[in-house]
Amino acid sequence: MDINETIKSQLEENPILLYMKGTPQAPQCGFSARTVQALMSCGERFAFVNILDNQELREALKLYSSWPTYPQLYINGELVGGCDIIMEMSENGELEKAVKEAAKQAEA
Repeated sequence: MDINETIKSQLEENPILLYMKGTPQAPQCGFSARTVQALMSCGERFAFVNILDNQELREALKLYSSWPTYPQLYINGELVGGCDIIMEMSENGELEKAVKEAAKQAEA
């Protein structure tokens, strides 16, 4: 499986997926830490991929998403954005709504 197929497969299998530096329990950068906190405050499970574990994935995802930085949050296979966008969405309630909607669809 080539790296783009791997990315597509990860996105198809996980309705809420965060590509981040580190893990939710041990983020490796402040932006990833803030994004994880915002996601956790929504009260739903989410998947993550530590991009520091796979250099090929780290580089390919930048091209796949046309987004140069991490973290990158995907909901239902669509790129939502990085830390600044997630924080803004968290503050105005959009993040929780989108996350809960995706979690509900996944259960159905």
